[in-house]
Amino acid sequence: MIESRYLVVDGVRTHYLEGGTGRTIVLLHSGEFGAAAEISWEFNLAALAEHFHVVAPDWLGFGRTDKIRDFVDGRARLQAHLSRFLALMGIDEADFIGNSMAGGMIMRAASSNPPLLRIRRIVLASGGGFSPANEARAALHGYDCTVGGMQRILAALFHDPKWPADEAYVQRRFAMSTMPGAWECTASARFGSPIRPPRLVHGQSDVIEYEKVPFPTLIIAGENDKLRLPGYGKEIARRTPDAQLLVFDKCGHCPNIEQADRFNEAVIAFLAGN
Repeated sequence: MIESRYLVVDGVRTHYLEGGTGRTIVLLHSGEFGAAAEISWEFNLAALAEHFHVVAPDWLGFGRTDKIRDFVDGRARLQAHLSRFLALMGIDEADFIGNSMAGGMIMRAASSNPPLLRIRRIVLASGGGFSPANEARAALHGYDCTVGGMQRILAALFHDPKWPADEAYVQRRFAMSTMPGAWECTASARFGSPIRPPRLVHGQSDVIEYEKVPFPTLIIAGENDKLRLPGYGKEIARRTPDAQLLVFDKCGHCPNIEQADRFNEAVIAFLAGN
């Protein structure tokens, strides 16, 4: 059984989902408008909890966690909040699964010296890689808190058009994205100060030092990911010393949702050492 719980982390009311027993897996969700643990992992938690102890927190500023944003170094604040959450939960070492933004965060932490997280194994679900400036990314960045805007986000995230066409699913995502403070926290990561130099290239560069990641890593990429360059998973796998690559056909940016059964089977096998 997966339970919804809260933990106060240095004054920040932090929401997380938890279930199962045994080896601990920490699942970290993506960073689009309306993202949350219950959205990213709803098709995975129960299956994984049959084999492992699963913990899926909402990042600082996302989901049902307090809406706080650090305007000096937002990424470092997210990392610090996660580290304190894990310490208070008594999670000394874990396997980590990250989708999109979270995958990049995990790989940056893993490539640091020393690593910023106590990691056993990593599952990278559409994380890392160059993020091109295209129509799909514009839909993610330009969310206007309308149902139509949420449909455009889902069309960018998924290959199968059933997701943006599912009114109930769109409404659930829309409700999460319009919680008090949710839009402000997510939008603020995209703010650009007029006193900072403009970017010289389109898109978001990938500066992760994959060569320094010492942990076994399973990379799961969608063949039809509109938010990454074609074949990006092969490049990450080539640069990561101990990596396996799975490319799911007919799949976009969220293999954990769009191909959940296949994703769960691959993750369970990988974490079991197969």
